[in-house]
Amino acid sequence: MVLPLHATHNRAGEITLTQLDELTYQINITTFTYTLSQADRPDLEVQWGDNTFSFAPRVEITKLPYYYQKNVYITQHTFPGPGVYEIVVQDPNRNDGVKNIPNSVNVIFSIKTTILINSDLGPNSTPVLLNPPIDRAAYGQIFIHNPAAYDPDGDSLSYKLTICTELDGRPIEGYTLPPASDTLFINPYTGDLTWITPSDSGKFNIAIDVEEWRNGVKIGNIVRDMQIDVYNTDNHAPVQTEPGDYCIEAGNVLGVDIVATDEDGDSIFMWATGGPFVVEVSPATYVVDQATVTTGYSKARFEWKTDPSHVREQYYTVVFKAEDSNFETPLVDIRNMNIKVLGPSPDMPSLIPGSNTVTVTWPADTCLPVTGYQIYRKDGPAGYVPDSCFGGVPSETGYSLIGNTDSRLDTLFVDDNNGSGLPQGNEYCYMIVSVYPDGALSFPSPENCTPLVEGSPSLMEVSVIDHSTSGTIRVAWAKPKGLDTIPANGPYEYIIYRSDDLLGNNMAQVGSFSTADLNDTMWLDAAVNTTLYPWSYQVELYNDEPGNRFRIGEPESASSLYPDLIGGDNQIIIQHRKNVPWINYDYTIYRLNQGTGTYDSIGFTTDDVYTDVGLTNGVEQCYRITSTGWRLLGGVLYENSNFSHTACTTPIDTIPPCPPSLKGYSLCDSMYNHLWWTFTDPSCAEDVVGYKLYYSPTFEESPQLIAEFNNPDDTL
Repeated sequence: MVLPLHATHNRAGEITLTQLDELTYQINITTFTYTLSQADRPDLEVQWGDNTFSFAPRVEITKLPYYYQKNVYITQHTFPGPGVYEIVVQDPNRNDGVKNIPNSVNVIFSIKTTILINSDLGPNSTPVLLNPPIDRAAYGQIFIHNPAAYDPDGDSLSYKLTICTELDGRPIEGYTLPPASDTLFINPYTGDLTWITPSDSGKFNIAIDVEEWRNGVKIGNIVRDMQIDVYNTDNHAPVQTEPGDYCIEAGNVLGVDIVATDEDGDSIFMWATGGPFVVEVSPATYVVDQATVTTGYSKARFEWKTDPSHVREQYYTVVFKAEDSNFETPLVDIRNMNIKVLGPSPDMPSLIPGSNTVTVTWPADTCLPVTGYQIYRKDGPAGYVPDSCFGGVPSETGYSLIGNTDSRLDTLFVDDNNGSGLPQGNEYCYMIVSVYPDGALSFPSPENCTPLVEGSPSLMEVSVIDHSTSGTIRVAWAKPKGLDTIPANGPYEYIIYRSDDLLGNNMAQVGSFSTADLNDTMWLDAAVNTTLYPWSYQVELYNDEPGNRFRIGEPESASSLYPDLIGGDNQIIIQHRKNVPWINYDYTIYRLNQGTGTYDSIGFTTDDVYTDVGLTNGVEQCYRITSTGWRLLGGVLYENSNFSHTACTTPIDTIPPCPPSLKGYSLCDSMYNHLWWTFTDPSCAEDVVGYKLYYSPTFEESPQLIAEFNNPDDTL
């Protein structure tokens, strides 16, 4: 590689890339140079990170204040394939006299950007930095710079300081951060570089690393290298009002007034930059109110008519800058405003209930960027009022995400509880959320609620009466009502089905009986093995009139209550497994008394899990549960009680003791170490029976056993 003749002129720069197709990118190199230097570069060499290089011609020159010149170089490059590439541009040399870079006049100026090319992550262009690095600092006064990074893809950004680089992008040896009376740092979230305060005057260079993230994966970074000139001055920077942060629904207008004052009475120039000014549709405006401009005072108004195309997961950042007109050393004030644009709520969904399903429909969102919808459900209404800055439905509302669609026009969802059917006895409420291309979520729709159409017959009881390999389960249901609304004059027939699981996936007929008045609403299922697994039942009702036989209503299923046991250390966890159309509001837990042979009540819970503690490891325990529940049918409240199967298991210690805290010391003239160990939590030592001590002379070698202690109190 051949470098041009050395000349000192480089003040700042960065590299950005725009993806044109899968492997081809346009590169924009932006440099800020010193116009009084004789050096001028009509093109710059680019090292692509794939063992190739080419030259980028300069396409734009912009003259800026303070003898700055902005240079833009553009070229294209096709990479050989997916991978991580570090693009480096370098140019001799840095300016003379940079105080935190040793011998800066002989140090190559280099900038670099890293990209990850991976089709699985989708297309990606780097962020662009919209605020030029040309501001001056004052000795003893706080200095703030913000690059005003904007990512056109809506990826999240983070910021950190890094080391300025030299030849081939290597860190400069001997580089230090500029001196500060207190601190110099960058906010990793906002990008504000804050210097509190410059404790020396002169030239200093810093490097800001802007990292780009997508779905938790780092996909690239840009390094802005910039020179900051610090002056001794009596001038004071102007001060702007804090703009605040805002959330807004797409389609609404955001207007914010910014006032700047200057204690020295200097005239003030105001401008702003950031993502809202560079969006393609309906960009923001920032207009100074000339009628208010007086000595040491100025006011400007930011206004943005938002559009659905502006909706994205990340905030937009606006950087407001006010600069005074001091002749010798103009100073600036920087303020940030973050704006989140959220999609408007979809319309309230319409609900069509069945006996164990709800069909949910809603009008298509009129916001064209929408790519689909999320469907949320809750038992009972929440009355949720959306937070102005939160899209989607927060979990604290009690709503759960139950499904989604993949098109703006796909506005129908059948909720069948993932194929297992919705239980009867609840009021089901729904909200819809629109999804945007980058995953941003709209405000939720108004909620709408409905009960299910009651199954017929409506099951009320599946109770284990006798637990054995030839046991008995009682199945009961409510007497069907309202049959005068259909031509069903009777006689009637009930058909009972049974399945060897909770969800009723293997229903087979196990019985039937006829009735003239529907008053018989119970079935005893005898000679059924209740020791292996739960059973579920379904009852069908038929009008059995000769020549007019048909099924009445839509049947539903209900399972027996099954204790699922998990043995632990001196405890057993009892999970209450069931699939029923009624609401169980409490459970009584019974444990077999080995002395009397009867089941004694040991606990009560309203949860679906209970932990029996204080047990002896290795001793089998057996349990039964009684549930109490209710169901609302036709405005009438029915209560029920059901007995579970019996289940047994043994508590066992499968949890190792927590590790002790090892401490030690060594006397310099001794040949041994003093070691001891303790538990920060005394309960950790309850089941300890001994210790093993391991030693390794280095971290790299595997530890070897050097001693065993069979007394739990031997800890030295």
